[in-house]
Amino acid sequence: MDVFPRAHRASIPRNDAGARKPFKLLRWYGWVSLAIILSVAVGLGLISSRFVIDESVERDALLTAQFIQSIADAEVRHVSIPNVRSMGELLDPRLDQAGPEAALQARRKARGEFLDHVAHLPDVLLVNIYAPDRTVIWSSNPALTGKIITSDEDLEHAFEYRMRVSASYHDFDDARSEQKFVSPPKQLFIENYIPLFDTDGERVAAMVEVYKEPPDLIARIEHGLLMIWLAIALGAGLVYVGLYGIMRRAARVLAEQQRRLISNEMFVALGEMSSAVAHSLRNPLASIRSSAELAQAFDEGPAQKNITDIISQVDRMSQWVRQLLQSLRPLNDPAVPVALGPTLEESLQLYTVPLRRCTVRLELEKVSQVRVLADPVLLAQIFDSLISNALEAMEQGGSLRVEVVRQDRRSVTLRVSDTGRGMTEKQQRMAFRPFFTTKQGGLGVGLVLVKRIMERFGGSVRLSSSEGKGTSVLLNFRVARESA
Repeated sequence: MDVFPRAHRASIPRNDAGARKPFKLLRWYGWVSLAIILSVAVGLGLISSRFVIDESVERDALLTAQFIQSIADAEVRHVSIPNVRSMGELLDPRLDQAGPEAALQARRKARGEFLDHVAHLPDVLLVNIYAPDRTVIWSSNPALTGKIITSDEDLEHAFEYRMRVSASYHDFDDARSEQKFVSPPKQLFIENYIPLFDTDGERVAAMVEVYKEPPDLIARIEHGLLMIWLAIALGAGLVYVGLYGIMRRAARVLAEQQRRLISNEMFVALGEMSSAVAHSLRNPLASIRSSAELAQAFDEGPAQKNITDIISQVDRMSQWVRQLLQSLRPLNDPAVPVALGPTLEESLQLYTVPLRRCTVRLELEKVSQVRVLADPVLLAQIFDSLISNALEAMEQGGSLRVEVVRQDRRSVTLRVSDTGRGMTEKQQRMAFRPFFTTKQGGLGVGLVLVKRIMERFGGSVRLSSSEGKGTSVLLNFRVARESA
């Protein structure tokens, strides 16, 4: 019969070179989500930064334009010049016409005071005033006065659409002739084109170009940008960590469900196979045992030893079949409160004689009257399996210790340890796999059944061992609410 070896081989995962690697859901999600969140965060940061800069520059430009327009209106009101009601009509000295000396002096006085106010605006780097023919009629840098500017798109836009135009720059352009600063800007500077209209308000009589480097505004912009990027970085980090945590938990749940599904499918297949094997073996084994017993009753000759061996081997095979069927049957027993201490003591009582025969010393710590969620029969089966394994590992004697290592309102952990021959690292990794055993003639379903029973009732089992020093098994039970 090669049933069990085949099942044992089937339970070992294959590592063939051509095997398809499993899809790493969590790793792919981590990298893809990180890339997406970073892209969105950077995009939001750039959009927000651009918005803050544009709004700040626009607001400063509006205040500058209102201030210059107010100065222009005030200076015009302070003088009395026939047919002149706009500062834009006074700024071009080429339009000064011969006339009464008083009118000429008034034009020059109004223009001079206006230009003095403009030249001393706070944070100003350079001021240029253009005539409609794009000639610089006045500049705070005298070297620019009289030049004609023909390649300035913002200037053309301001004249053509008769509107205020503002822009911000980090570096000045040596190729632009109108950007001839007396003191070059240190960082961000703002360029404003402010139109001054004629008396009727239909034609741009002059265009005022103001370059400013407001340190207070720049500091506020930098502070705002810092806060924006910090908030975006913090938000992106929290979103990533939160989503990654959710996905990590989901991946664990999926992996656990997949593991259980594979395990259940394996146990279903093994159960069907075992049922078929048991059904095929039971009748022949019973017939063989009956015939051997009959022969034993009538034959007292030298064949007695052989007949006894036949009966012993038949009993061993029958026990294998029972263990196999028991380990693979569905565990649908409901969880009920079970007294842990009395059940443990009853199991140990059954092994009093085997313990004495194997010269094994029992060290039992008094277990409190705690009630755990389990089934009385299955709980006794767990203890029977562990005690039996410990005795078989201590053929030359030793010590069996049972103690409670941790207990709280929700769980209790029981440790069963022996001083037997122990297990290697490889044997520990394989200990809970079906049909793996280190015992001669063993079936390899004891620890598998222990693990299934513990997980069935919400508990867990862990095994640690050292070769030549013994084995320790930790059983973690859920405490019944009645005893909490």
